[in-house]
Amino acid sequence: MVRFFDHLPAVEPSRRVGFAGNVIERRSEHRDEATVAAALGNADARFYLFRGDKVLRKSPTEPLFSAREAGDLGAAGGQPILLGWREGVPHIAALVSEATALAPSILQSDLRSLASEGTLAGEHIGALAQARSLLNWHGRHGFCSMCGTASVMALGGYRRDCPNCGAQHFPRTDPVVIMLAIHGEGAGERVLLGRQKQFLPGMYSALAGFMEPGETIEDAVRRETLEESGVRIGRVAYHASQPWPFPMSLMIGCHAEALSDDVRPDETELEDCRWFSRDEVRAMLAGTHPAGLRSPAPIAIANRLLAAWALDD
Repeated sequence: MVRFFDHLPAVEPSRRVGFAGNVIERRSEHRDEATVAAALGNADARFYLFRGDKVLRKSPTEPLFSAREAGDLGAAGGQPILLGWREGVPHIAALVSEATALAPSILQSDLRSLASEGTLAGEHIGALAQARSLLNWHGRHGFCSMCGTASVMALGGYRRDCPNCGAQHFPRTDPVVIMLAIHGEGAGERVLLGRQKQFLPGMYSALAGFMEPGETIEDAVRRETLEESGVRIGRVAYHASQPWPFPMSLMIGCHAEALSDDVRPDETELEDCRWFSRDEVRAMLAGTHPAGLRSPAPIAIANRLLAAWALDD
């Protein structure tokens, strides 16, 4: 007997995108001031540290600092965020002041570069994505949106409370649809890719855009594709999602059925937009395209959307 889930891949597609390897136990239903205080006071706690947008590391493969090391850098005296627990050990995110002098042995790198390099284990990259998103949210939401009073951190960083009007504010995640439109059938199938002016030379990617209030994922895919390329979309198939901490988005990856192939790109959004054959996409993924065109880096969900279509991977 065939079960409902038997047709799904053995490895969940979302497990294969960048920033998705987080194994921290969040324990959100048990997070209160008492558990947060105990975690922050635990001498065995481990810290992920940022200095501005830079991740700090003790070595190329070790981004975790002890509570004592974090304290020596002044991180524990700020507003640390309790990410959760791993094997019973609290894991915390904190900022180090730009004015703090660092030992020459401490490495500083931006998170996007670290994810692309592949030096750090996936569980660290995923946890750092969680940490960066939360630190960024707190940096941008220090005041109550209801009355303008300075708010205070609560629940170890998973809420901000207004001492004036009592409003509670929670970290936000901005959903973004990213879609690979497919037209034709069999050997004649092609996919729609575009490029923006700020892209690396020769790079083309799947179209993408923010979801709007009151919109389904499928309708957002149809609207964004039509707005950016003039191509109408029929059926939409979800493929995978990806945490994207720049600053705090969730990329929702889909394949979409193109009902036409007439491309009329929005020139304010795109520098170019056109159809690509399967052979051309395979060359882009392999880095062998004769014109030097390339796909997004493997950490990007757009790369996985292309690989699923062109390589059945």
